[in-house]
Amino acid sequence: MKKKLTTVTFHGTKEQEEQLLAIIAKHRDTPGALMPVLQEAQEVYGYLPVEVQKIIAKGLDVSYEEVFGVATFYSQFALNPKGEVAIAVCLGTACYVKGSAKLLEKITEVIGVEAGATSADGKFSVEATRCIGACGLAPVLTINNEVYGRLVPADMPGILEKYM
Repeated sequence: MKKKLTTVTFHGTKEQEEQLLAIIAKHRDTPGALMPVLQEAQEVYGYLPVEVQKIIAKGLDVSYEEVFGVATFYSQFALNPKGEVAIAVCLGTACYVKGSAKLLEKITEVIGVEAGATSADGKFSVEATRCIGACGLAPVLTINNEVYGRLVPADMPGILEKYM
């Protein structure tokens, strides 16, 4: 079953925006405020959409590029909402050498969601991640924090079928 890749539209609430503005106000005059503001904003929204990053940039009087740079540098930050079925494929050295890029290609083919994206219905999200610490099982991926290891692309349709 192939799903069409689409962009998820941001739907923040007024209450979330009020929380965000309070977070910014609380940290505004603190050196190094960007990291705690991003962390708390992600707690409010579950991820850091462009719209939230722009509010943070304006509120802290820094460039959007700086906010985006920090949000994309640290793996703790998500730029897209996680799906009901959150898939993370390890692209760390051991996994990559053992073929994890091919697993990622197969996942994209089967569910139609590119790495870094979430399906329009919110069912699936796919992330390419760094080492998850299961190198002995390479190549590895997680689905909703359940670890699957020693995989080949042909394994993917069967594994994904139970989440469809």
